[in-house]
Amino acid sequence: MFQRIMVPLDGSELGELALPYAAELAAAFGSQVDLLYVGDTKSPEQHHMNQVYIEKMAERTVGLIKNFSPVETNPAQANPVILDGEPAARIIEYAEKNNVSLLILVSHGRSGIMPWPMGSTAAKVLQRTDKPLLFIRAQKAVTPSGFDSMFRRIILPLDGSASGESALPHIKELTTRIASELTFFRVVAPGYHVQTIGGLNYVSLPKAQIDRLSDEARQYLDRLSAEVEGSRATIKLEVRVGDAALEIIKFAAEQDFNLIAMSSHGYSSSDKWTFGSVTHKVLHSGRTPLFLVRARL
Repeated sequence: MFQRIMVPLDGSELGELALPYAAELAAAFGSQVDLLYVGDTKSPEQHHMNQVYIEKMAERTVGLIKNFSPVETNPAQANPVILDGEPAARIIEYAEKNNVSLLILVSHGRSGIMPWPMGSTAAKVLQRTDKPLLFIRAQKAVTPSGFDSMFRRIILPLDGSASGESALPHIKELTTRIASELTFFRVVAPGYHVQTIGGLNYVSLPKAQIDRLSDEARQYLDRLSAEVEGSRATIKLEVRVGDAALEIIKFAAEQDFNLIAMSSHGYSSSDKWTFGSVTHKVLHSGRTPLFLVRARL
């Protein structure tokens, strides 16, 4: 699931936040990392500048891979690629044609040598590809030291549906190679909305029912966590009561998680998929890196 990783770069330090994540996965799985630069390649001067930059990033990525894997079991691979055209379209096209396993995107990267903002490009790619995505929030640069992992603590929110479990096989594979604390997370709603003549009313559940639902949620998480037995994951279970998106965002921030792994839900057209309302809120309001997998139908 992580054989070939693609990282689009825009020439900025923010865009380069993706490199340590790609490097650690490449070190663990022997993955090839494709560093993709999409921009103006018609001018000889610009093309040379682009080439120098992307080759420098390839060298840096190889160094990061070796940092995560000092004992070389697989040769570090970082493939610099330069393309011309509309960034989002070329990123998606390259991922499809080259059987990319994972795209790593940064939420925003400006003021580099590339003429396009990563934020708008990332949004287009998020909406138009069915590839698994690792979405990194723009923030100050993260520099790993020694064997510090980018995946130390992972939260896996689940909603009880089969489609909501789509990210689990990827996280299972990740934790077979990378030691992580993995928290299976479920949120129980304290009530529900009812359409009435006067409008939409909210009905609160009695405490006894909430307690019963919470017990069932914990049993579900316990049963599902058995699927990662034998991996390098330390398993924890957490059940909260409240609004699902808000509780995911709050818990991830409180516990300083490195990654939220979630499934998408639903389609808007034959060539474009949308996120479920909870995933959409976590994507746009949370600050923790987010791993997204298209829901199994």
